[in-house]
Amino acid sequence: MIKPGSDPDIAYCTAQDLKQLYQARDLSPVDVMSSILRRIETLNPSLNAFSVVMAEEAMEQARRSEGRIAKAEARPLEGVPVTIKDSYEVKGQESETGCFAVRRGVAEKDNPVVHRLRHAGAVIFGKTTMSELAWSGISRNPVNGVTHNPWSHGLNAGASSAGAAVAAAAGFGPLHLGSDGAGSIRMPAHFCGVFGHKPTYGRIPHISVSNNDYGTHIGPMSRSAADSALMLKIMAGPHYLDHTCCEAPPEEYDNKLSVSIKGKKIAFSADLGHAQVDPEITSLVENAVDIFISDLGANVREITPEWGPEGREIGRFFWSALQARSAKYLDQWEDKMGPDLVACIKYGANYSANDYLDARERKYAYVSKISATFEDWDYLITPAVSVAAFPVDLVVPAHWEPQDWDWLTWAQFSYPFNMSQNPACSVPCGFTSDGLPVGLQIVGRRFDDLGVLQVANAFQKATDFSWQRPPFTV
Repeated sequence: MIKPGSDPDIAYCTAQDLKQLYQARDLSPVDVMSSILRRIETLNPSLNAFSVVMAEEAMEQARRSEGRIAKAEARPLEGVPVTIKDSYEVKGQESETGCFAVRRGVAEKDNPVVHRLRHAGAVIFGKTTMSELAWSGISRNPVNGVTHNPWSHGLNAGASSAGAAVAAAAGFGPLHLGSDGAGSIRMPAHFCGVFGHKPTYGRIPHISVSNNDYGTHIGPMSRSAADSALMLKIMAGPHYLDHTCCEAPPEEYDNKLSVSIKGKKIAFSADLGHAQVDPEITSLVENAVDIFISDLGANVREITPEWGPEGREIGRFFWSALQARSAKYLDQWEDKMGPDLVACIKYGANYSANDYLDARERKYAYVSKISATFEDWDYLITPAVSVAAFPVDLVVPAHWEPQDWDWLTWAQFSYPFNMSQNPACSVPCGFTSDGLPVGLQIVGRRFDDLGVLQVANAFQKATDFSWQRPPFTV
């Protein structure tokens, strides 16, 4: 545990650090929140991670937390700063979507997951930016503009949980709420060099239930598996307003992380048998595989899953069909919507109900094959994303085949596990020659969130990639 003496030191304290520092009276929630707000004031104008910063409310929450700590009444997240993705309700704040066509207005109450965090003592201090209608992996929307990669201004920070990943990387607090419908936690975690965990579907209730064919997952984003485990424990558990959520109560994820993964059977696939991947990404992920074998003692073998090539057309169908629901906005709002989103909407607009049901049948067969992989393997590791950060005004990198909307071409590793509902995370595994972070994806059996977090934690302890900071001057 560190004893921070400056704003940057405080900025990169983990939630676990803060809990200990508060208990020892070496730091207070007011100190921490003041420091983070100063940092946001300095750095956020060039990053644009927030749709709103709740400075006055946050300081009042911090003062209340300081009082509870003084009276030995601290709750599990007492005084720990937390941000919320813009699409989830925070009482008194607008709940928006990065789209002029869909404006939800001021929330009358907290989303139930936000309520759980607040009830655990978290200081909710801001809402983070997202891609328009959470539809893409590119960190821009017409309402808030561009959210910039903290490692290089002007590059994609990933999305849709863009602001959450940027906030984690920039030292704007330790814990951040994201969501993931086709990679929207894992992709920005990869691009920004942070940790992101997509839990098993239903582990955390999603209210209202997302109309994404049971593919959208709420999850934690942070700098460490340990912090995400703590946040997951608070958010997880059934809720009566989500009829799809798991009945199981949350585990003590944060207290069960430090285990050996020696002998664990881990499958590795560099391309799932079909994905285009930049060579530098492949090389860094292969280096990480060597660490799993030589340093951690895991039993790793490369596989080429026969189900892999089926994924692209299934993913492309469902993603464009999902966006086609927004065709009703085009007559009035097309000129104020992103042209790539409009292209995707139009691409999917002519599907019939029979097309959808036929695709769903193919999807379920595909998911069954994915699940069968975990009969033989404890975990599967892959690249998190096929490319490093590229200019944010593009849909795909300049050296890839041009696309008018299909960013999924570089995200072939994420959406399969939204369909299959397996837990999956992205953990930093190295940097490109240009100094851009790269993530490794770890996938586990359904319901084995603890195992995924344990494997990620072991890798983080064996490496220092997760503790590197973007090259800020303050």
